[in-house]
Amino acid sequence: MSNVSTIEELEAIYGTPGETSLVKEVSEIIPQYRTFIEASPFCTLATVGPEGMDCSPRGDVPGFVRVHDERTLMMPDRRGNNRIDSLKNIVREPRVALCFLIPGSRTCLRVNGEAHLSVDPEIKASFAVDEKEPRSVIVIETKSIYFQCGRAIVRSKLWDADAQIDPKILPTPGEVLAYLSDNRVGGKDYDAKWEPRAIETLW
Repeated sequence: MSNVSTIEELEAIYGTPGETSLVKEVSEIIPQYRTFIEASPFCTLATVGPEGMDCSPRGDVPGFVRVHDERTLMMPDRRGNNRIDSLKNIVREPRVALCFLIPGSRTCLRVNGEAHLSVDPEIKASFAVDEKEPRSVIVIETKSIYFQCGRAIVRSKLWDADAQIDPKILPTPGEVLAYLSDNRVGGKDYDAKWEPRAIETLW
């Protein structure tokens, strides 16, 4: 195996980026990038901390990540599994990265920045749905924003209807839990109860 171990070796393989790869990167949220953020119902949130890295999916109605101003984003932390891996990382290491996806669009938007958690009552209340507030809001100061080339979306056929996989061919969460716990938890009962429970606790 031949490992690449220096930046010089890497650049010798890939060369240097062209002008279009560089000019698209800015630190502030320009109007065009704001449009992408406000149209997106889904993004990934990457964080890093003493225990390692974490990348978690975040989804809500389009525009769930709020553009507060040209250098600030706000993301409500909705109900989940209470592992709080991302939040524990942010408390100790503010660097974060987001990748926004928009169904039907081959363009992704990448954001790098520094985050902190807010439990300000007014901010939390402003994100309430059905009178249910998030327990905290992730506030992100943008450092780098740019759109991502659409080749990955095209290659993966991510939005193509004929490329969709039947979920029945995949292991269910209940099956995974049962396998890992020697059937102490999970199983068919878990799978049967999960969807109605999730619908009742989305917010």
